[in-house]
Amino acid sequence: MYDICTIGHITLDKVVTTKSVKHMPGGTSFYFSKAIQQFDINYVLVTALAQSEMDVVNNLSADGITVHTLPSEHSVYFENIYSENQDYREQNVLQKAAPFGISVMPAVDAKIYHIGPLLSDDISVDLIRFLSLKGMISLDIQGLLRSVENKKVIYHDWADKKEALPYVSILKANEHEMEVVTGWSDVQQGARYLADLGVQEVIITLGSRGSLIFKDGLFHEIPAYKPSAIVDATGCGDTYMAGYLTKKIKGGDIQESGEYGAAMATLNIESSGPFSGNAATVQEVLTNGVAEKYNVLQIGL
Repeated sequence: MYDICTIGHITLDKVVTTKSVKHMPGGTSFYFSKAIQQFDINYVLVTALAQSEMDVVNNLSADGITVHTLPSEHSVYFENIYSENQDYREQNVLQKAAPFGISVMPAVDAKIYHIGPLLSDDISVDLIRFLSLKGMISLDIQGLLRSVENKKVIYHDWADKKEALPYVSILKANEHEMEVVTGWSDVQQGARYLADLGVQEVIITLGSRGSLIFKDGLFHEIPAYKPSAIVDATGCGDTYMAGYLTKKIKGGDIQESGEYGAAMATLNIESSGPFSGNAATVQEVLTNGVAEKYNVLQIGL
């Protein structure tokens, strides 16, 4: 029995910032796995990519990560373009990979299945329902709101949300994704809408303003910690969730888990590439970092 199993594609990423252009592996499954490998968690990754990118899987395995790799003719190829405001990005998709389904899933038992789709047809409702019978479902909703038209990522509502969300225990979305799937720009109203559809814990990330977590009728305000420098925001949401679920699986409450995830995201944004810190550096941020907690009244909640 694993503590956490992540399911998602590893991508080829072209990351364009105002300071550099870099090519690197990416995707929820990659950034989450690289972050969680630093901690004492019984963890497994289920991914799919082309044979030409197997070096990425081999490197993860060499780092001690257990990986089940499903065959795919192509790997997902993303282009992420950031302006000075790292809370937002433009995305292009140059290649797609084979979707995940029940018939191809390896026999993996886990307490939490963290599902990280990158595009709307990556994960089926049937797979979410099937995995919910085996463990708790944690879902990063972003990919289910993305389709590709002329290589551009187009955001749209998730048609299957009312059927699927009753099986989801933890859902993570940023402000924009929340508005797309709920129709609400008000963060509290959006979180309540998702909870009314059956989600037990709703996490709304607010970039440099922290995050808001809604559970059992209560809102928990999570601060953002001020980074020493803003270099590259790619993977920050995945790193946040790695910290959140790591702390949660070890018995942390909502506030502790959220702050742990926020501290890890702060360390992630200070350099390019995946999270490279450890428990000591996270604790340093939690102890000495400047927490910038947003005021709900100031943003009209």
